[in-house]
Amino acid sequence: MAGQTGNGYNRRAMFERIVNWARANMPTREQMEQNRFARPLAARHELWRFTRRSVPRGVAAGLFIGIFALIPGIQIIGAALMCVPCRGNIPLAVLMTFISIPPTTLFVFLPGAIAVGNSFGFHADFSTVQAMVTKGAGLSEWLVWLGSDAAPSLVIGLFLISIVSAVIGYVFAAFGWRWWTAHKRKVRNMRAAARDFPD
Repeated sequence: MAGQTGNGYNRRAMFERIVNWARANMPTREQMEQNRFARPLAARHELWRFTRRSVPRGVAAGLFIGIFALIPGIQIIGAALMCVPCRGNIPLAVLMTFISIPPTTLFVFLPGAIAVGNSFGFHADFSTVQAMVTKGAGLSEWLVWLGSDAAPSLVIGLFLISIVSAVIGYVFAAFGWRWWTAHKRKVRNMRAAARDFPD
């Protein structure tokens, strides 16, 4: 019984650490107002609320854009814009784009996307992509590469991986939000009971 209680406490503590980290790293409305492209979105209050619908939608939007659009800078704006039609939470969507940091991009998403794309009959060479990422290729070089016959492999692979990741993220966020709100309600009820029936 003590082990189960300890495990429950560890899960709560880990979840609370994740929430605290997210709050510390999520962009604020004021920060978004400083970007001329995102400024109009800062005025949309419904896109900044944390609700049972906006949280999973924001996570899904951020994962999709963060994995599919690997160009830094475009991801944040793209995730914020995608929240408009799907009414997702902008801060969470932007935070989720950080899943594609250089190590995950170079060693997870790019090789995975090329492997998935090549399974459809394309023949992309990962070493070329790796060299471009390593040397920090500019937008013009990426556009040239995207015009080559190897690009469809990466595009198809990234699209499929981003779709699957967005669906998984949506499900996890929905269950996580439900668990978190139930946990807060339980804590509130326990505190109220402690006040009403003190020892």
